[in-house]
Amino acid sequence: MTKPPPSEHPLWQLPRDTVEALAAIGTVRSYARNTVVIQEGDHGDTMFVVLSGRVRVYLADEDGREVLLGEHGAGEHFGEMMLDHGPRSASVATMEPTRCSVLTREELEAYLEANPKAASALARMLIGRVRVLTRTVGNLALLDVYGRVARHLLDAAVEENGRLMIPGRLTNVDIAKRIGASREMVGRIIADLKRGGYIAQEATCAVILRAPPKAW
Repeated sequence: MTKPPPSEHPLWQLPRDTVEALAAIGTVRSYARNTVVIQEGDHGDTMFVVLSGRVRVYLADEDGREVLLGEHGAGEHFGEMMLDHGPRSASVATMEPTRCSVLTREELEAYLEANPKAASALARMLIGRVRVLTRTVGNLALLDVYGRVARHLLDAAVEENGRLMIPGRLTNVDIAKRIGASREMVGRIIADLKRGGYIAQEATCAVILRAPPKAW
């Protein structure tokens, strides 16, 4: 069975028909590249459905260091946790010019009340995201930097024609932000894995040639 990309995993997203219905309710807004749409700690009452473009979800400290939690593109959504009336738990910024359908809390609650199956799907989706974040926290606490790099590569891979492919180019900065490590350390590990014949970079993707060793 082909493994879907992390952003398309059913645990991460609502069903397509539900997302389309929610997008039809909201107000369309456009954002320039590098616009902070959600600021961690702020109180907000809106959910976003991405119509075009791409956003990143991240945590940042006072020194500007970031941990990347994920990315969302067209047909995906973010901001649902505003339903509990609490502060935003992470920041979201656009990676390119982006259009979103923006729903208020009242609009989302009214839709969920009228569509119980959608409410159940939302609950399952949020549980799925908690499971993924729990795994991420476990990786940060229990694995060394090499272990976190290897786990990230395997989790990001998609099986295509019998090969494990990672779409796009492997960037040390992106991996470092995702696993909470320095760019320099990640760079050394990736270089060692390439020299050891475990991974290779092709024109449009990276390929896992064989499973990385459990320890380095």
